[in-house]
Amino acid sequence: MSDSLNELRFEEAYAELETIVRRLENGDQPLAESGTLYERGRLLAAHCQRLLEVAELRVLQVAADES
Repeated sequence: MSDSLNELRFEEAYAELETIVRRLENGDQPLAESGTLYERGRLLAAHCQRLLEVAELRVLQVAADES
């Protein structure tokens, strides 16, 4: 797991998030590790959401400039 969230590209963050979801769904981790994974997943999901919002704004700006 990368510690610096802000340096992760969307694809990297999303791939890590998918891995965490699979691990949590598997249910083989001790409770403490599950909590750590869950928190990392929440941070990754929020980071991905922010990156998607930035990309959406760029698309809207380009579309507006073309009008």
